[in-house]
Amino acid sequence: MIYHRSIVRSFLPGLLLLISFSFANSVLAQDGKALFQQKCASCHAPEKVLIGPALKGADANWEDRAQLHNWVRNSAAVIKSGYPRAVAVFNQFNKIQMTAFPELSDAQIDAIFTYVNNFGAATTPGPGGPAEDPNLKKASDSDNTLLYGILTIILAVIALILLQVNSNLRKLSEEKDGQTIPEPVPFYRNKAYIATAAIILFMIAGWLIFKGAEGLGREKNYQPKQPIFYSHTVHAGVNQISCLYCHGNTMEGKQANIPSVNICMNCHMGITEYTKGPKLYNAEGKEIDGTAEIKKLHEYAGYDPATKKYNGKGKPIEWVRIHNLPDHVYFNHSQHVNAGKVQCQTCHGEIQKMGEVKQFADLSMGWCVNCHRETKVQFADNKFYSIYEKFHEDLKNKKIDSVTVEMIGGTECQKCHY
Repeated sequence: MIYHRSIVRSFLPGLLLLISFSFANSVLAQDGKALFQQKCASCHAPEKVLIGPALKGADANWEDRAQLHNWVRNSAAVIKSGYPRAVAVFNQFNKIQMTAFPELSDAQIDAIFTYVNNFGAATTPGPGGPAEDPNLKKASDSDNTLLYGILTIILAVIALILLQVNSNLRKLSEEKDGQTIPEPVPFYRNKAYIATAAIILFMIAGWLIFKGAEGLGREKNYQPKQPIFYSHTVHAGVNQISCLYCHGNTMEGKQANIPSVNICMNCHMGITEYTKGPKLYNAEGKEIDGTAEIKKLHEYAGYDPATKKYNGKGKPIEWVRIHNLPDHVYFNHSQHVNAGKVQCQTCHGEIQKMGEVKQFADLSMGWCVNCHRETKVQFADNKFYSIYEKFHEDLKNKKIDSVTVEMIGGTECQKCHY
């Protein structure tokens, strides 16, 4: 028994180290989509050229993948080394220096390229429903959490089996030598086993509690049912209606206003039937009758399309709010859209491809802070930033190649919290 305990004491630290390492890898398992949105989306798109090149297939242009990893972590150093591909990209995009991401590992960088290279893969539509929007597809192919968990369990079981085999062999050897062998303690009464199980359960519970607490108050992917089915795909996508036409005051005020019934009726006094657009489907894949939804609008407006007159019985549409920040958070739409030149899709996703709108980003403090750290301020021809004379001089004298929101105080607590 003494020998058995010595084995447990020798084996326990290694087992705990293995489990800790596996859980650490599970927590840090790469999610290419999340990394792309956090690190790359402000300057890159998978299939479109923005401030930087489209990333889909871009890794195939790098003969040396190690140099690609180095480029992402510190592009200036790779350019200085004279690597041809790095110099070509730098010159092609007006010598704009890419933000350095020294914190990204090789696996994280590869996860990002796995996501963008698989971007746009069509899925088979279900019966009566549309094909899944590839832009909203989960990047599960880059998430190895389940794999790490399975490997951890397998290795733990193998280790316990080997421990038992070792103990039995030792017991047979001692019996052959005529030594008295005490009865073994059942595993459910063995203090070492109990302590190990308690530690493992404590680690799992702590991780689950932390992840649960981290998500409190966040409503990413929240998609309520609205009183009228309104398709942004039809309005903002097919018909190219500007976001600012319906959501007035966005350029000048704090709030992006919800359009009144009168705004809708500017078009739907004349458009009384839905006949020319694509088929409409809700989140469950059920086909929607567009004409019936327009009739709902007329009822809210108190409008009779037959006589083309209002009956005076109109009422506001009780839209369900989707995006809602806590009361202690200050956010000004005009400062971002007007002064910062931020596109609506940065925070709201590709809204022009959404049938029913849902919350695209978690809108957490970390998400906002990362954006401020990485987003470059558009100083050129932007009077809002004319007061930052030192940065203008440094840019002119090429002391710096860009200015991020963080550099002008964008991560100071009082900027967002009263």
